[in-house]
Amino acid sequence: MGYAGIITIEPGKRDGKPCIRGLRVTVYDVLEYLASGMTHTQILQDFPYLTEDDLRACLAFAADKERNIEILTA
Repeated sequence: MGYAGIITIEPGKRDGKPCIRGLRVTVYDVLEYLASGMTHTQILQDFPYLTEDDLRACLAFAADKERNIEILTA
C-alpha cells in the first residue's frame, strides 16, 4: 500500500512532522500506539476519524523511511 495522499507534511503543523491527511495525528503517534501494544481496532475506536488505510499508510511510510536509511562507515 502506498501512502501518497494520506501522509502529509506541513511546516506549521506538528513542527513539520508527517501527519495523517492533514490532521494533527502524526505517523509517530500511530507507531507509538502500535508499539505499546494497541491493536488497529483499539486505535480506530479511540480515533474514529482515522481509517484502516490511514494506519497502513503509517506503516508503509515507516517501512519506506527505514528502507532509505544510509549506513555510513568510517
